[in-house]
Amino acid sequence: MKLGVVIEATDSSLRAVLSQAARIGAAGVQLEAAGELSPDRLTQTGRRDIRTLLRSLGLELTALLCPLRRGLDVAADLQPRIERVKKVMSLGEDLGSRITVVDLPPIPPESERPTTPMQVSAGGIILGAAPVQDPAATLRESLRDLAAYGDRIGVTLALNAGSDSPEKLVEYLNRFDTGALQVNYDPANFLSHGHDPLQALAKLAGRIVHVHAREVRRNAAGQPVEVPLGAGDIDWMTLMAVLDSTGYRGWVVVKRTESHQRLTDLQNGLDLLRRFLRHP
Repeated sequence: MKLGVVIEATDSSLRAVLSQAARIGAAGVQLEAAGELSPDRLTQTGRRDIRTLLRSLGLELTALLCPLRRGLDVAADLQPRIERVKKVMSLGEDLGSRITVVDLPPIPPESERPTTPMQVSAGGIILGAAPVQDPAATLRESLRDLAAYGDRIGVTLALNAGSDSPEKLVEYLNRFDTGALQVNYDPANFLSHGHDPLQALAKLAGRIVHVHAREVRRNAAGQPVEVPLGAGDIDWMTLMAVLDSTGYRGWVVVKRTESHQRLTDLQNGLDLLRRFLRHP
């Protein structure tokens, strides 16, 4: 396994945040396809310059995150979102990573409603036909489209999951005849939704292509709150051992989103995980 950190879009320049990642000892970074890294803003020259920058700092791109304002289960304005994800997948490949992370919404139940359009009327006047919104069908077709594209260009879509049980997630993914749909495993996501992260890890063995090392702890009200790695409810020593036993040899990237000393927390997280690696 290799250790990296997550670098979200910030006001600092890309060079500055990558230099920080290298300085705290990360071997790789997950970047967000926004701002300087927006696919529509980067020319081929710009992409080549970023590859050169990463190489000069001794860093690898672990994955590229594609942020979406609305999920892949929402039919409104869906096609532009699908095209954006495809652009990010292509950008990641250009920058040296064949993994794109995208959020997987809660898997919707299969609709039992009729699929024929409904007539919309006001005051007895027919205004036109409105398609029935079916989130389950929308998500399924979105993933099929993206998976086909991923298979074609050799890029994996790492679905950032956790709201559904691991059993439901595996059963759902097994419906797709593709190798391009896999899982970005974030134990904090599973724990926050009431699932045992270790059981989830065991169930998802063979499906995990990228790992977020993020920590949560339940407060007095029982709500999950993000805390520095090692200060929460996740047993990282056991988790890393189980992850190793599954044969996973990819990236484990420390993620910290809610902190006033984020860089320090990322470095401490890296130091903690190194203690549990078989070959630090």
